[in-house]
Amino acid sequence: MEYVYAALILNESGEEINEDNVTAVLEAAGVDVTESRVKALIAALEDVDIDEAVEEAAVPATTGGAAAPAADEGDADDGDDEEADEEEAADEDDEDEEASGEGLGDLFG
Repeated sequence: MEYVYAALILNESGEEINEDNVTAVLEAAGVDVTESRVKALIAALEDVDIDEAVEEAAVPATTGGAAAPAADEGDADDGDDEEADEEEAADEDDEDEEASGEGLGDLFG
């Protein structure tokens, strides 16, 4: 994870994300750097817009959890997946309600 953090630090500071810079950040943090992991990170980030990726990964605080993926209008199979997801969410809500009500009878008589 610290390798990704190093890339994020470099991106935020406007520095080029390359092997030397990532290695320097990691060494400054006291990390035992593995050259192959640095190379793999650089290769993985080659065509990635980090700012865009971070923005997409951000979850608004008002959702209270993980953001639901946007439905693609071109997918004909989405109906089945959405129904299964809704049923699963309903089951989880029922379980949460049951668990939160445990012991209330003891409190009130």
